[in-house]
Amino acid sequence: MGIDAYRWVMTQPKAPMERRGFRAAPAAGEVVVEVAGCGVCHTDLGYFYDGVRTNQPLPLALGHEVSGRVAAAGEGAQAWLGKAVIVPAVLPCGECDLCRRGLGTICRGQKMPGNDIQGGFASHIVVPARGLCEVDEQRLAAAGLQLWQVSVVADALTTPYQAVRRAGVTPGSLAVVIGAGGVGGYCVQVANAFGAGVLAIDVDDRKLEAISGFGAAQTLNSRGLDAKAVKQAVAAFAKERGLRATEWFIFECSGTAAGQQSAWNLLVHGATLSVVGFTMDKVELRLSNLMAFDARALGNWGCPPEQYPAALELVLAGKVQVAPFVEAHRLDDINPVFEAVHRHEIRARVVLQPN
Repeated sequence: MGIDAYRWVMTQPKAPMERRGFRAAPAAGEVVVEVAGCGVCHTDLGYFYDGVRTNQPLPLALGHEVSGRVAAAGEGAQAWLGKAVIVPAVLPCGECDLCRRGLGTICRGQKMPGNDIQGGFASHIVVPARGLCEVDEQRLAAAGLQLWQVSVVADALTTPYQAVRRAGVTPGSLAVVIGAGGVGGYCVQVANAFGAGVLAIDVDDRKLEAISGFGAAQTLNSRGLDAKAVKQAVAAFAKERGLRATEWFIFECSGTAAGQQSAWNLLVHGATLSVVGFTMDKVELRLSNLMAFDARALGNWGCPPEQYPAALELVLAGKVQVAPFVEAHRLDDINPVFEAVHRHEIRARVVLQPN
C-alpha cells in the first residue's frame, strides 16, 4: 500500500532545494495526507538561511503548516480516510507521562513535520493520525474559504492562540502585540477575539495598516522611539480606553532582538510576557524586573492538538480572518519563493500548493 509522491528537500542550508520522488506509505496509526497547501513560516527560513539545525538529519523536506485530505491510512486509522484535515505543527506522542499530564507541547517524543519528520513541502505527507484536526468543509465553504487557506491554522494561528489562552487574556484586558506581521497579526486577532483592547507595535507601517482593521484598536510605529516613549504610548492607550495600568499582556511575536528588548521594557506590575517569536540573537536583560513587578514570562512552543478545534472555530465563525493574509504559490516555485520571502518582497503568508 502506498502512493507515488514527491517532496522538495533541503540538502544543506542555502543550497537550492531538490524535488525527489518517494513512496508515501502509512504504518499502523499513520495516515497519508494529500497536501492542499503548506505555509512558509519564519522557522523554515531559519532552517534554510540561518543554519538552525533540524532534529532529523538532511536531506529533509521543510514545512509544518499543512492542510489537506487523508488519502491513505494505516491500521487503526482508517476512520480518517477522505477527511479534510489540518496537521498540527507539533504532534505529541499522546502516551508518555508528560502527555498524560496535559503537557504535550513538551513531549519528548513529539514529531514536528519539517524538523523531526519529513515536512509538508510535498505532494503528500505521512504523519501520525493522533491529533489531526478535522475540517468541516461545509462550514469552510460557508465562510468563503478553501482548504489550502487554513493550512496556516497549523502554526501561524494556533501558536498565538495558545499564547493568548495560556496567558489568561480576558475581556477588558490590555494586550500589546510586538510584531504585527504573520504570527503577530493573528495574535492581534485572537487577543481581540478574547475581548482584549489590543495595541499593535511594529516598525513597518504596511504591516500596521494591514492589521488595523482586523482587531487592533490602535497601532504604533516604534521606529526611532526609545523604550520610555513606547511605554508612555502604551500607558496613554490604556488610559484612553479605560484599561488597567497594571497586568498588561505583552506578546513578543517579531522574533527579533529589538522586539524582545522592547517587550521586556514594557513590563509593569502583574504583567505577563509571552515569548512567541524566535530568534538566534541574544539580548541583555535584568531578570530582577520580574521580581520587582511581580510579573511572569512564558515561553510558547506550538499548541496542543486538542486546542486546534477551538482555534479553527474562530476562523469558521469569522472572528479571525485568514483570507486577506495568505497568498498561494506553486510548490515547484519553492526556491524563488523562498528567496522572495527572505527578501521581504512578499507581504502575505505564502502557502505553497502542489501542482
